[in-house]
Amino acid sequence: MSEPTAEPQPIRYERRESTALITIDRPDRRNAIDGPTAVALHEAFMRFESEPDARVLVLTGGGEQAFCAGADLKAIETLGGRLDSAEGPLGITRLQASKPTIAAISGYCLAGGLELALWCDLRVATEGAMLGLTERRFGVPLIDGGTQRLPRIVGLGRALELILTGRMVSASEALSIGLVSELVADGEHLVRALELASQLASFPQLALLADRRAVFTGLGTPLARGLELEADSGPETFQEAVRGAARFAAGEGRGGAPVAAGAARS
Repeated sequence: MSEPTAEPQPIRYERRESTALITIDRPDRRNAIDGPTAVALHEAFMRFESEPDARVLVLTGGGEQAFCAGADLKAIETLGGRLDSAEGPLGITRLQASKPTIAAISGYCLAGGLELALWCDLRVATEGAMLGLTERRFGVPLIDGGTQRLPRIVGLGRALELILTGRMVSASEALSIGLVSELVADGEHLVRALELASQLASFPQLALLADRRAVFTGLGTPLARGLELEADSGPETFQEAVRGAARFAAGEGRGGAPVAAGAARS
């Protein structure tokens, strides 16, 4: 008697050295998220948070056709009980990562899928990608952070236009308005995102995490309070800064040259 075939997993979690790679693996549904997938995505994210040596998270979609098409409208009832969840209907969108996150986008990045991409710190997209908050067409509200994160990324006017019209934008337009961080050739999004993650992981971490934390905690506060939050990291990161200054004084990184691989890790 043959053994039963294992059920395919909607979320894959892999480690690439200091990078955690999470893949939404439902290409037959354009990586749309149903209830079980949202639960699995949340579990994968919590695993990343629990692993101290996982320094950067890369989030991507299986296949080349889509990053994520948002909520699976053919299984929308499976998400009904998640509307008031602390982590968000799609699994992670009401949580704040404590470490850098990068979205590797290919193909369609739509509706809640774009809200997931907005959740990430950086977005690398292929030249053929298409992005949009298309839930507008079907009477589905933005409840995975889109109304709050998009204005912070592209500005109020641009955000309102995309939110209210639901139109899709090309990758080149997305780059021009700051919606994505950089464009790469089709098929190269994951390679570039992993390269970028490796670079971030190689930097001294105390200062990197302190600066990232100051950005997020300072949003929406008066400038004076934001400067106080930034200054709070000074004592914590001082010794790391002293070590970095000594490396520079010894000639490392002069003229913008790259530092030796691993030399900056702490």
